[in-house]
Amino acid sequence: MKLFKNSILILILFAYNIYNLTAQEFIKAWDRNDDKIFSRTYIPSSSNTGSYDLKYYRFNLDADPEYSFISGSVMPRFVALSDFNTIYFDFNSIMVVDSVLYHGEKMNNEFSGQYELKIDLNNTITQGSTDSLVIYYSGNPSSSGFGSFETSTLSCDDSEHILWTLSEPYGARDWWPTKQTLNDKIDSVDIYVTTPLGYKVGSNGILKDIKENDNSLVHHWKHIYPEAAYLIAISVANYSEYIDWVPLESGDSLMVLEYVYPCNLSYAKAYTPDIIPTMQFFIELFGDFPFEKYGHAQFGWGGGMEHSSMTFVGSFSHSLLAHELAHQWFGDKITCGSWEDIWLNEGFATYLEGLTYDFDRDPDTWESWKTNNLNRCLQSQNGSVFVDDTSTVGRIFSGSLSYSKGAFLLHMLRWKLGDEVFFKAISNYIHDPELIYNYAKTVDLKNHLEAESGTDLTEFFNDWFYGRGYPIYNFEYDNEDDGNVEIIINQEQTDASVDFFEMPVQVKLIGATKDTLVTLDNYQNQQEFVINAGFEVEDLEFDPNTWLCAKLGTITSVPELANDDIVLFPNPANNIVYFKTNDDIDVAKIELLDYSGRSVWKRDNYKDNFIELGTNINDGLYLIVITTNKGIWNSKLSVIK
Repeated sequence: MKLFKNSILILILFAYNIYNLTAQEFIKAWDRNDDKIFSRTYIPSSSNTGSYDLKYYRFNLDADPEYSFISGSVMPRFVALSDFNTIYFDFNSIMVVDSVLYHGEKMNNEFSGQYELKIDLNNTITQGSTDSLVIYYSGNPSSSGFGSFETSTLSCDDSEHILWTLSEPYGARDWWPTKQTLNDKIDSVDIYVTTPLGYKVGSNGILKDIKENDNSLVHHWKHIYPEAAYLIAISVANYSEYIDWVPLESGDSLMVLEYVYPCNLSYAKAYTPDIIPTMQFFIELFGDFPFEKYGHAQFGWGGGMEHSSMTFVGSFSHSLLAHELAHQWFGDKITCGSWEDIWLNEGFATYLEGLTYDFDRDPDTWESWKTNNLNRCLQSQNGSVFVDDTSTVGRIFSGSLSYSKGAFLLHMLRWKLGDEVFFKAISNYIHDPELIYNYAKTVDLKNHLEAESGTDLTEFFNDWFYGRGYPIYNFEYDNEDDGNVEIIINQEQTDASVDFFEMPVQVKLIGATKDTLVTLDNYQNQQEFVINAGFEVEDLEFDPNTWLCAKLGTITSVPELANDDIVLFPNPANNIVYFKTNDDIDVAKIELLDYSGRSVWKRDNYKDNFIELGTNINDGLYLIVITTNKGIWNSKLSVIK
């Protein structure tokens, strides 16, 4: 990674770019108190759209920011995947379909469900053939999710109006007839938007031209890269326009087109140049920028939305701009193939935002970023990165799980595999010809990580992706006479879905005048490590470089008792085990562990002098651990029933 660090030294920190440690600005769940958004349940996309593959869309829309209304037409071109004479689109029935033309003739159409438009054709389209039709429609779109179609006034000037769309996750069907599934990208689009004079339109791709027509303006945007339906967007406002240029190693420059509110022009110009070193950093890590150009269009929302080639933003902080730029690779070039796997979008963008601080840009802020996201990870004791409920926006875009824990999942993989392997595997993933400009699921990333590392990561993903919660670590240590220190790690889990989180654990051994870092490969509970520290250890520090999505329980200096301080009998045992202690020893806890390290019996503040094993303890070898006021005593115990 030296190459990355050397190049990122050119990054310039703007004094005004202060990282907001309470920041939710990079999280789509911007307004955490908006119950209307986060509790809303969504009807799945139509199951009847699988008979065709979308290739192209032509939009002809009329939009005026002073009115919450849209009208016009879309022309989808598609390839038939099977024979059919009825075609379906995802579309909100609140809208009005004026007519459908197929080869110049009007076709019968109806809403066969709240979000399903059914069109009967006058002939059968045969498998493999390419065809198209035109749907004319109008209406006042409903606003679902984070605001699929909105009109408002500017935040800095309430006399000026703005119109914008944000279709993630299920909002595209609110304002245009589409196929909203995460299995079919549209290869290219032409977007024509007619507005009153004085307005500009931001959208995907390249602005080809603006023509005046009957006291109105027709804006033509063209995008020639495949994209998911939820990433197609328009914004309309009285924008001021300027360009930031990103120098490339080839000698060329990449355009970043800036559409900002006139009343925010000075503010935006001070902040948007920060995208230049961030863009150069991401290009070095992940290759060429994936689209024709990049840009920002300001819109009426607190966060940002990564519409391919033109992000919509509510502000211009470094964290927000870096997060949304990262999405152009992770989310737009390769898109999650299911909302269950949204972390492939949001976990990556969150982590890459942090990496801009890690690689010599601002080490102090990198530490703050890790702490902030770790704290957010730990907010959910029973949640998984895997989204188990894709019907609600709040669960899909959980700041704790999809963003922060998703980012820490990547951070822990980097820790487990090492920088060289981790970044090479991610590069292989983002350049996979089967995945680029397509959809991916978690198994696709896992395959690349395993191929590059030669490591089976099934256990890791079962624990950290599918599993719920996180581990709590408890440490006991004792300095031995020979200069070694013995460390015992105990782990609790906040959710029963994971028996044990296997991870290398970094610990700092702290002495009176020196300290040292050690890595303990912790794969079972009650695991013992003997370390030659070279000095007397006075304390331990858990995970000093914040690699783990985990919590510290206790660190206790506990000397080990001699064998004759406690007597255990009978051994082998059947059902009842007795123990006898010296008079000055008080038992605090007794625990029985199987030889995988799993706790099978535990009692705190135990006062009896016997253990009743019960029917749940099977034949085998166990480790009995007794914690006392004088130290820890342990012994093997054989159970034969």
